[in-house]
Amino acid sequence: MESGFPSTFSTLLGQLPKETWWDVDLYNWEGFWYRSSHLSAAIAARSNFQANDDDVFLTSSMKTGTTWLKAIIPTIMNPKGRTNDDTDDPLLKHHPNELMPSLEIQLFKESPNPALSGMPSPRLFRSHVPYPMLPESVKNSSCKIVYISRDPKDTFVSLWHFKNSSTTAMGKSPWPMDEAFESFCRGVHAFGPFHDHVLSYWKESLKRPQKILFLRFEDMKKDSKGQLRKLASFLGRPFAKEEEVDKVLWRCSLERLKNLEVNQYGVDPWVNIDYKFYFRRGIVGDWENNITNEMKERLDKVTAMKFGGSGLDIGQ
Repeated sequence: MESGFPSTFSTLLGQLPKETWWDVDLYNWEGFWYRSSHLSAAIAARSNFQANDDDVFLTSSMKTGTTWLKAIIPTIMNPKGRTNDDTDDPLLKHHPNELMPSLEIQLFKESPNPALSGMPSPRLFRSHVPYPMLPESVKNSSCKIVYISRDPKDTFVSLWHFKNSSTTAMGKSPWPMDEAFESFCRGVHAFGPFHDHVLSYWKESLKRPQKILFLRFEDMKKDSKGQLRKLASFLGRPFAKEEEVDKVLWRCSLERLKNLEVNQYGVDPWVNIDYKFYFRRGIVGDWENNITNEMKERLDKVTAMKFGGSGLDIGQ
């Protein structure tokens, strides 16, 4: 158990289902799995966070293209992001994680009631919690939510490489893929189950498309310009010229982000993971190079069972 929690929260943890994932304990709260520090922060955020109507939230399960969107959204919101003026590009000095702070991994992990009123408007946040766990003020205000989803097979592969990169960098043995895959299929992973997480936002996006924009990583890769225009319009920052779309895509391209010095060195202080590990291949269909046909068929069956009747066609 991670230290520094009130005794009442420690008592709560002792009553929750617990599983080990990689080298950490996860606790099941309202059907989803959390690290203890993230659960404590998420509960505090749900109680104490007050949304502004012009806030923007990026939400996702882990490793679905989130880092890409953490670069794209601030660039769209920044008036200079779509111009040829490169002198004040935040991406040159900040890892994308810094441009959209996380409620449960950063802000409310540091304090149960952080001072956020001084943040410049519009405030940009991110979260990995499922829709039901979001603060009520986020759900009930006019703030915007962008959700990014991805084929679960590629999500698993990206997650496995990401976690093992940091694990082996600390001198520990990597978690075997078959064990990690079994855990993923069972839904036991940070902020999992993956399919339930996706469905929580998908169903809400159908009810309130003006509130939640549901994006697919595959669509972002296949039709980057079209998806970028849709995203910018949703955020109230539509593009006036084609050159603006091109500029944002260039600024936020994976190759550029991977090669920026700020992303090649340093460690994310909130999760103790090297910044460089947030960028790998960023392609569609990489699962074909990593998992067996048997694994593919099993996960496809889970996906078909979970998403059946929902109208969602990710990863099938």
